[in-house]
Amino acid sequence: MNDLQNEQNEERQMIIDLVTKFVDQELMPLEPAILQREIKGEACKLLPDEEASLLAKCKELGLWALDAPEEFGGANLDSKTLVAINEELGRTVVPFTFPPDSPNLHMLMAVANDEQRQKYLLPYAEGKLKGAIAISEPGAGGDPSGMLTRAELDGDHWVINGRKIWVSRASYADFAIVMARTGEGKRHDGVTAFIVDKGTPGYEILREIPMLSGHRTYELAFENCRVPAGNLLGTIGGGFGPMQLRLIVRRLQMGAWCVGMARRALEMMCSHAKQRVTFGEPLANRQAIQWWIADAATKIHACRLMVLDAAQKQDAGKDVRFEASMIKVYATEMATEVIDHAMQTFGAMGVTKELPLHLMAQRVRVMRVYEGPTEVHLMSMAKKILKDTK
Repeated sequence: MNDLQNEQNEERQMIIDLVTKFVDQELMPLEPAILQREIKGEACKLLPDEEASLLAKCKELGLWALDAPEEFGGANLDSKTLVAINEELGRTVVPFTFPPDSPNLHMLMAVANDEQRQKYLLPYAEGKLKGAIAISEPGAGGDPSGMLTRAELDGDHWVINGRKIWVSRASYADFAIVMARTGEGKRHDGVTAFIVDKGTPGYEILREIPMLSGHRTYELAFENCRVPAGNLLGTIGGGFGPMQLRLIVRRLQMGAWCVGMARRALEMMCSHAKQRVTFGEPLANRQAIQWWIADAATKIHACRLMVLDAAQKQDAGKDVRFEASMIKVYATEMATEVIDHAMQTFGAMGVTKELPLHLMAQRVRVMRVYEGPTEVHLMSMAKKILKDTK
C-alpha cells in the first residue's frame, strides 16, 4: 500500500510540476499584453491565436480534460490534485484554465443521460463544445426562491420564458444549462435544468456587461423558447442538487485560485521590500511590513489546508457544502487582504496598472460576489451551526 501511495504521490507531483512550468513558461510571458489591453479599456482576454497556441500546447502536454472520466479521454484526476493545479493557475492574471470548464463538466457527468453524454458531455470533454450556465436572474441573484424563469411542457417540447443575468461565456458557448421552475414549490422545489443550444429560437443575448478585472458577463432572454423534451437535464424538479454540485466544484477552485493569487502577491511584496530603501533602511526592516508578510504566510498556509481538507473529503464522497462555504468566505477575504498589503508596500507603483496587482485585486473583489455573496454564505453557515448545536 505504501509503495502504491508513494507512486501516486510521485505522479501527482509530476503533474503539478508540469503545470507550474506551463504557468511560468507559457502564461506569465503573456501578462504584459493582458495588462496593456486592460489599460486601453479592452477586455482582458486572450487573442484567438494566443488561445489556439496555448490549447495546442495543452494537447501536447496532456493538460486536457484533467477531471473528465477516462472513457472520455480524460485524466480522471482527484480533487486534491486539481486544487493544487488551480493554485498554480491562480498565480497569473492571464485568463486561462485547462479545458473544459470543470463545474459544468461535473454537472453533466452527474445527471446527463446516455444520449446527452454522447451529444454534449463527450464533445465538451474533448474541447469541441463550449458551455455556459444560466442561474441568476434580475432581482433574484443568489436567492433561488426568487427564481421566476419558468418551463412548461407542451407536447414533446419544453417552453422556457424568463430572464437570466451574470452569465459568463454566453457569447461563445455552444449550449447553455438553464435553470427554470417547473413546479409551484418555493425555494429549491421545482427547479429543473435544461440544455439550450445556441441559436434556438427564443434564446437571445440581450447585452454584454463589463465587469471588474476586464471580465464580461451577459444578460439573456428566453421568450417562448422551445426546447426538445430530451434536453431536460436530470429529473423534473431535481435540478437544485446537481447545480449545488457544480457550485461546490467552483468554490473549491476559487479557494485554490485565491491561494495562488496571495502567493504571487506575497512574493512580489517580499521582493520589493528587500530592494526598496526608505529613510536609509530597506522596507523589509519595517515592523509593519514584517507583520504583513508573516500574517500573509500564515493565512495562505491555513487556507491551503482548508482547501486540501475539502478536496480530500470530496474524493471520499463526503458532503462538503459547509466546507465549500467556509472556503469561499475565508479565501476571498484572505486574498483581498494580502493583495492590498502588497499594493501598499509598493506605494504609488502598487496602484498603477503596470503591475498585475490591480487585476488580482479586482478579480478577488468579483469573487466575493459570484457563486454566492459572502454574506449569504455566512448566513447559511450560521444556520447550520445553530441547528447542529444542542
